[in-house]
Amino acid sequence: MRLAKRKQVDAHNQLGTTVTGLNRLARNLWWTWNQDAQDVFEELSPRAWSNLYHNAVAVLRELSAEELRVRLLDEEFNGRVQEVLRQFDAYLGATDTWAAAHAPGLAKRPVAYFSAEFGFHETLPIAAGGLGMLAGDHAKSASDLGLGFVGVSLFYREGYFQQAINAENWQTEYYSQLDPQNLPLEPVLGDDGQPLVCTVEIAAEPVSFRAWAANVGRCPVYLIDANLPANQPHFRDLTQRVYGGDNSTRIMQEILLGIGGVRLLRQLGLQPSVFHMNEGHAAFLALELMREQIADGAGFDAALAAVKPQCLFTTHTPVPAGHDRFGRELMDYAVRHLPGQLNISTDGLLALGRVNPSDDNEDFCMTVLALKAAHAANGVSELHGQVSREMWHSLYPEGSVDDVPIGHVTNGIHLAGWMKGPVRKFWRRKLGQAEPATNWAVELAKPEFWARVEDASFVSDEELWALRYKLRRELIEFARRRLQDQEHRSKPSDFIAFDHLLNPDALTIGFARRFATYKRAPLIFDQLDNLVSLARDLRRPVQFVFAGKAHPRDDDGKRLIQKIIHMSHHSKLSDHLVFLENYDVHVARQMVSGCDVWLNNPRRPLEASGTSGMKATCHGCLNLSILDGWWREGYDGTNGFAIGGDEHAADVKEQDRLDSENLYKTLSGEVIPCFYDRDDGGIPRAWIGKIRRAMVTLAAQYDTTRMVREYTQKFYLPE
Repeated sequence: MRLAKRKQVDAHNQLGTTVTGLNRLARNLWWTWNQDAQDVFEELSPRAWSNLYHNAVAVLRELSAEELRVRLLDEEFNGRVQEVLRQFDAYLGATDTWAAAHAPGLAKRPVAYFSAEFGFHETLPIAAGGLGMLAGDHAKSASDLGLGFVGVSLFYREGYFQQAINAENWQTEYYSQLDPQNLPLEPVLGDDGQPLVCTVEIAAEPVSFRAWAANVGRCPVYLIDANLPANQPHFRDLTQRVYGGDNSTRIMQEILLGIGGVRLLRQLGLQPSVFHMNEGHAAFLALELMREQIADGAGFDAALAAVKPQCLFTTHTPVPAGHDRFGRELMDYAVRHLPGQLNISTDGLLALGRVNPSDDNEDFCMTVLALKAAHAANGVSELHGQVSREMWHSLYPEGSVDDVPIGHVTNGIHLAGWMKGPVRKFWRRKLGQAEPATNWAVELAKPEFWARVEDASFVSDEELWALRYKLRRELIEFARRRLQDQEHRSKPSDFIAFDHLLNPDALTIGFARRFATYKRAPLIFDQLDNLVSLARDLRRPVQFVFAGKAHPRDDDGKRLIQKIIHMSHHSKLSDHLVFLENYDVHVARQMVSGCDVWLNNPRRPLEASGTSGMKATCHGCLNLSILDGWWREGYDGTNGFAIGGDEHAADVKEQDRLDSENLYKTLSGEVIPCFYDRDDGGIPRAWIGKIRRAMVTLAAQYDTTRMVREYTQKFYLPE
């Protein structure tokens, strides 16, 4: 009896340990790039998983303690849970990481990466676009590499807006309240077990804030939250929405991010060796670092000289209008405390953010401050580095454009995080793993992993083509469900059958991104009559799937959305064109996997890098793009399609005309013939050859593992 009772106690304790482990796992975003973990959470409640944005925390909250305990009595399921927890613990505890061998000093003095937005997963919608997605992928790869790394951002309690399309096909916005208890976040606590509270001065008033930690594998990202009762309502709302409000809100958010972020790290006992400013939004951190030096007795010039070696700046904006600028009146109001803390005049402070320090008519520019305060700066592609040197030559007039100290590190994406589930399973099955499952993300980043794709004995043309059909089918069925929901919401009395919308055999072209006007979403429709003829060809049909959001204040971008939706309903393309509303990470993953071609046609050279096309590669989707940003470096003539050449007209109208003509020419003359050139077995051998070349030449090169290593070797490690 005693032995039986002991076994019961041991089993009960084991269940308790497993439940604790699942809850700990759910609050670490590692599960967002581990398929086995996602499968476990989905099996616990398929409906909650589907309806609650694939949120592991929310899934566990759906289950009672009794249900979860009983579910774990299933030996087969419990075994899979134990294996996932083993993988998780092995990942967190690994000591043989790349950083342990190449950057061990960063373990004690980590990189502090400041970004106004971080995009991790659809569960946590606190990013507006590519800048945030890059930041999230940077953190994931830093974790995979074992790098000493912490992130700093803001916790936007209403996140980025949700998009709905009204009866006039006009974008409308609504917001959802985010509850940290239902998200993969943990409160940052002080030694007393209570929320750690810090203070920053804004407009000469103390503003209190707390923080939440998003655990990204081994790396914490701290999210500042000003929604505290001690603050006045307008200060509490600083962390309400991503890029919400006017210029006054923007500067206050940036004070909270830059100055507040440094103070938070100090309260946590962290002494970063590098402060990486991801865009100019974070540049006020340099002033806080200078204030610390001055408080210790340094003079202003000595403080700036001491801070520069600690600061790195990455710019993402290739147009002057895109850089944050604040007038003297707003600066006087928002940062009136800073001149006294820095022992300089207001004019001296403003001079730090001006190209011409003595020009009283020049606004304070955050990018100028960042460039002056950083020991190094970089753009995010080779061409963007060149554009940035030309843009900021006036700040360094003593030398040539080539002497401007702005280099480049081309962006990447976190492959394991962006892979759709069936594709993760496909590659694990076909390519095998030389290492245990815990090293899956590491294996994916190796060029040798992808080099095996060229060997047809590993992956045959037939298998790749079957995968492409599976993914295209999944996208089409996802689109049908999404469009039926959209239609039902706007016209609940109408019944429209969507079961035959889109064609699983047709060449499917995707376009999904922020609807900024320079990205020219409707460019392909400039050749409308010709495009209709191509699309409606019964032997070689073509169809288009569009998605994306315009900024709430960007009416020009909203008109582009309206135009495309109108065409999807009221043109000869109506059966060949759809627009999926409420673009987010989940929609993006469906599209980059299911489309055959990823279309990108920005007005060159305004695409600093672009990363959406990088996400397509591992799924067998080919890029069709202007030679701008990363594609200018990635395209080699065999691994996708280029629109035009490595140049652009100086006149915007002429550039648009030529790009429109070249886009149609490439689509009709290269893309469509290659896709529909089939052998007797119905296999497009040449097309699949391009897929193989894309995987071999692009997948590992444009992974954030390469990117983070490059940042580490160029900038994070002391010279």
